[in-house]
Amino acid sequence: MDIYDFSFRRLNGAEQSLTDYRGRVLLLVNTASRCGFTSQYAGLQQLHADYADQGLTVIGFPCNQFGAQEPGTADEIGGFCQKNYGVDFVMADKIQVNGNDAHPLWRYLKHQQPGLLGMEMIKWNFTKFLVNREGRVVARHAPQTKPTELATAIEKLLQA
Repeated sequence: MDIYDFSFRRLNGAEQSLTDYRGRVLLLVNTASRCGFTSQYAGLQQLHADYADQGLTVIGFPCNQFGAQEPGTADEIGGFCQKNYGVDFVMADKIQVNGNDAHPLWRYLKHQQPGLLGMEMIKWNFTKFLVNREGRVVARHAPQTKPTELATAIEKLLQA
């Protein structure tokens, strides 16, 4: 099993296979609109603007599991992201990242790159996973890591 075996539903309800992103560097992030880290949408959008043409795909996965900070509908989430941060990178429909109902992709990501002390659980919104062009999950970054701090790592993966 690899990352390309998974799919997700986009905010518009369309099913999206990760196979469509084969050969691209992926930045997968669980997001929320009412979080102390919500301003990271701006940094994610900047990475998308700077590197999409070179092969980066940013995908946001809204999640309401942490302090109920993403209570909106798909339309509300999309509108918020566009209006406040100009987001035009890929946004998934709302998912769960922990527990029995965790999205299978996020179970896979957590298993491939556990967090501190080997814990697989996602601790909060804006946890970030980097996937190389071969589909290997190469890094996990904490919510406190600003998207712009990933630029050097992204550039290296794009050049590989």
